[in-house]
Formats: sequence, structure tokens, C-alpha cells
Amino acid sequence: MTDGTTATRHEIARAKINLALHVTGQRGDGYHLLDSLVCFADFGDVLEVTPAPENSLTLDGPLAEGVPAGPENLVFRAASFFGQPAAIRLTKHLPMAAGIGGGTADAAAVLRALSAATGRPVPENAERLGADLPACLRSRALRMQGVGERLEDVPGLPPLPAVLVNPGLGVETPAVFKRLTRRTNAALPARLPDWPDAASCAAWLSGQRNDLEAPARDIAPVIGDVLEALAATPGCLLARMSGSGATCFALYPDLRAAEAAAASLAPIGWWARATTLS
Repeated sequence: MTDGTTATRHEIARAKINLALHVTGQRGDGYHLLDSLVCFADFGDVLEVTPAPENSLTLDGPLAEGVPAGPENLVFRAASFFGQPAAIRLTKHLPMAAGIGGGTADAAAVLRALSAATGRPVPENAERLGADLPACLRSRALRMQGVGERLEDVPGLPPLPAVLVNPGLGVETPAVFKRLTRRTNAALPARLPDWPDAASCAAWLSGQRNDLEAPARDIAPVIGDVLEALAATPGCLLARMSGSGATCFALYPDLRAAEAAAASLAPIGWWARATTLS
């Protein structure tokens, strides 16, 4: 039940980027242990959420094609988890199965909206909806450990001008983990530094990894083409894959260089967006 309010709440489900992703082990139940530095783009899917007698979903936006509109969509599971049906309008700007937390970020946005609409807190154990859900709820720079439930703020991360690029190919996360040849790797350093600017952060990140990049490239070799193209753009400080792919990112010293890089890659036919990560 609602508290009587029917006000529509608007939320942005910001794209999540794994600046570094180290796979540090595997639990007995099969879940992998991670140590990841995550941050968020300044854009994402847009959601309008209104408490309602039953769940409904309206889809639109430039990347809505192929998005499930039925109960399998994670936004429905989020409303059920919260215990409040909702009428949801989802405007898709993020590609699916892209390694940037799109579906999980949508679910987190629904939880935030319903919490604001009803005055009730988000229920505990939201990670049941997805390992990235707790991070997407906060949507700010974090160190994410365990299976995603251990979060630590990273106040020393500077704004990072960046380009996100997806070649139009979805990569399924379970398939990437299945191809991992080593599941126990070194964690991030115990203490993260305070970086004065994007260049110093990129230099530090160059000594870290995304342990899922190699198996993802085995599945989708075009990821290598994206990384090569990004690395060749003027001003690129670092090019790396995010999450389990296929979206890749590059960091730049300023937003002007990032915007120029995005414009230069658009004619290839890839999805490319300049942003500031934070």
C-alpha cells in the first residue's frame, strides 16, 4: 500500500563504469569475489515511477528496441522487492548487456523512486536483485568488494572526462566468467590514493586490471578493435573495457578531448558518448 501520494518520481539510472575490476576468488556457491573501483557517468536511462495498484511498464527512447517489456524486466522485480506496485516509464539511452549496469541501474532507480514516493526505506539485502545493485543505488565513486555488497566511498576520485563506446554487441556475463582461466588474483592496493587530476588517476589505473577483459575478447573480438580505436584518439590517457563488456571507455585530460574522440568514432557506427565520470 502507498501512503496516499501518487506523485510521479523522476530518476536517472546512471551508467556504471568499472575503472578496475579484479577477480579475487570464488565462493562455494559459485559467486565470484571482486575488488573493483567503480564510478558513474553523468547520463543514463530516465525513469518515471508512480505508485499504482499494479505494475506496468512503458518503454521508449533511442535504445528501447529489444528491451523486455514483461515481468522478466528487472524493474518489475525491483517494485515487487520493494513491496509497492508501480507504473513505470523507462526511456532507454544505455545499450543492453553492455557491462555498464544498465538493467541493474534501472532497478536501483525504481527503488530510489519508490522510497521517495512512499517515505519508506529501501529494504535490506537489495543485492538479491543483482551484485551491482547496492552500488547503483548510491551512484557515486565506490570501491566494491565481496560479491558487490561491501562498499566504500572513494572521495579522492577526481572528475574523469571520458568516452564510452559499445560496438552494438551484447555480451552475457555468465559466459565471460565461465571462460576465466584464473579466478584468484591480486586485489587492488589496500589504500587508494587521492588523485589530483585525471592524468594521475589514469596513470595509476594503468597498473591495475579488468580481469574479465581477456575472456570477453575471446567471445567478442571486436572489443579489441574498440580498445585499439580508443587508444589511437588524441589525448587518450587510458583505454579499458568496463565490467564484462562489451562497452569500453577511455579517459582524457579534459572534456573537449573526450567530445572530439566521441565524434571521431561515431562514423564507425558504434554507440559512442562523451561524459564526465564521478
